[in-house]
Amino acid sequence: MKNKHIGSSFDDFLEEESILGEAQAIAVARVLAWEVNKYLAEHNTTKTAFAKVLETSRMQVNRLTDPEDTSVSLNTMAKVAEVMGKKLELRLV
Repeated sequence: MKNKHIGSSFDDFLEEESILGEAQAIAVARVLAWEVNKYLAEHNTTKTAFAKVLETSRMQVNRLTDPEDTSVSLNTMAKVAEVMGKKLELRLV
């Protein structure tokens, strides 16, 4: 049987368009925002209360819950993961 997937990968396409890095950053931001919003809902926690636990501002929590905001630092992501009882995994593949 022949491979029905002909041509290059989607990553190759994004790289050709010079937007692979941006697309990957947005994907990470969307997953982070989804996880934080899910945590807030499951724990019936406000953004203000979450900000206090993180020892940061509510504006920073707003950035965390914005799926298009790619400016969140690695340190902040690690702290968020710790507060949520999770661990942050970063892989270069």
